[in-house]
Amino acid sequence: MIEETSYTAEEVAALLKISKLKVYDLLKKGELPSYRVGKQMRVDSSDLEAYKQRSKGAGAGFSARQPNAPAARQPSPDPNAARERTLIITGQDVSLDILARHLERRVPGMRPLRSYVGSMDSLVSMYRGEADIVSAHLLDGDSGTYNTPYVRKLFVGQSYVVVHMLKRSAGLYVRKGNPRKLTAWADLGQAGLRFANREKGSGARVLLDEQLRLRGISTDGLPGYEEEESNHLAVASKVASGEADVGVGSEKAARLVGGIEFVPLIQEQVDLVMLKKEENRHWVDGVIAILRSDAFRSELLHMEGYDLSRTGDILYES
Repeated sequence: MIEETSYTAEEVAALLKISKLKVYDLLKKGELPSYRVGKQMRVDSSDLEAYKQRSKGAGAGFSARQPNAPAARQPSPDPNAARERTLIITGQDVSLDILARHLERRVPGMRPLRSYVGSMDSLVSMYRGEADIVSAHLLDGDSGTYNTPYVRKLFVGQSYVVVHMLKRSAGLYVRKGNPRKLTAWADLGQAGLRFANREKGSGARVLLDEQLRLRGISTDGLPGYEEEESNHLAVASKVASGEADVGVGSEKAARLVGGIEFVPLIQEQVDLVMLKKEENRHWVDGVIAILRSDAFRSELLHMEGYDLSRTGDILYES
């Protein structure tokens, strides 16, 4: 028997040339059948091909299946499908994986899916209806506050709640021994400094850009500034390999990469954003209850570097 090829959400996104969040949205709406293997969602090649054919037919205004062609294989009905609600949780911090596990156990009928994208893309995806629980750590340099200024500008006229998740140390990744003597944000103006940078819209990129802006440091011609990495580990690794002199990220990633040192400069704030809709009420309340629970906090307390003193506090509610 020949085993059918299956694809991850990332592979489907690459094949269809769409964002991962759009793929998760298709899975969430049931337009693209999927199943779970461990924590990973898989899509069979036949279901992907059937979706493509349906899309072609919808675009042309008639069925893409020819009269004598066999019908695309339909997935077997899932007796729990009607009762199960998929929730897309965005962000890269490991605390969100723990939240997803607690949510699946404690809120019946919920199937959490994790999407590892940056803060700004996460908020935009929620605006488009493609994400449910958004994690953000976006600094507004002018006010010195995190997240709420961005949320209020984007979700005008919508009801939402911003709940505090945790604080963690962020700062500079530097090479062993800190040969460029980088100890403050102002030191990033040193001539010839080579950067390892994150992608536009990520919390680390916004943090760097805000600190450069506030100090009048132009990004024009900064070596490495335009080259983007998709996570903290990749930035730290470029510094460790000598390809860059400095990068911005969280302390946790620095502990996983040898050959670098970490210069703490700020306590960044990670918050969750959720839309307040009638159909969301029970799981939004469930998320807040989990954040405030001893069971959730005790798991995070065993991980160094988290400040949980305000975890579960409602910071803003529209």
